[in-house]
Amino acid sequence: MLCFGCNARLYRGEQILCTFCRNQLPLTDYSFNEENAVDRIFYGRTDIKKASSLLFYTENGIVQNLIHQLKYRNQPQIGSFLGDWYGEIMVENRSLKTVDIVIPVPLHPVKLKRRGYNQVTLFAQKLAEHLGATLETGILLKTANTKTQTRKSRLLRWRQIHDLYVLSNPNLISGKTILLVDDVITTGSTIEACVRALHKATNVNIYVATMAVVP
Repeated sequence: MLCFGCNARLYRGEQILCTFCRNQLPLTDYSFNEENAVDRIFYGRTDIKKASSLLFYTENGIVQNLIHQLKYRNQPQIGSFLGDWYGEIMVENRSLKTVDIVIPVPLHPVKLKRRGYNQVTLFAQKLAEHLGATLETGILLKTANTKTQTRKSRLLRWRQIHDLYVLSNPNLISGKTILLVDDVITTGSTIEACVRALHKATNVNIYVATMAVVP
């Protein structure tokens, strides 16, 4: 098996990335204990408790390649790898003490069928395992199939995804602490729309975790 960062051969004990590339990954060192730059994305926009990301996402870097392979090259094991890593960090620094439910940002059924998997689900599953929480993939639903948001302005994104997400049964999450999970935060519009939908349930506390954030 080859490294997804540099295409070098992986040796015993190495998974997904060689030791050199893993050490080159730009970890944010953000946690849920202190204010960070991911929190500030959502100030004044939506009601979340805290947000954090594992990695910084930059064009033409290792993280971009990992996310691309995960989403478009049928490599869902990358999601598990990153989820295991981030879950260990969360448990080690005890930054998320109580989470009841982990919810990945959903794909529209058409896109899910075409891709064959939601790139965020295995990441979310690993986080749930480390946190002793329940993974729920059928509560938050996407109602329309939209094109990628990467090159759109924040205003255009907000207008297009304002009501894209709904809850199948708000009662299932009422009174719960939720960790909402996605791959990359750019403007935060997708997370904002999902949080708005989750707050249709009563008395929910929402945290946000992603694989990466655009600095």
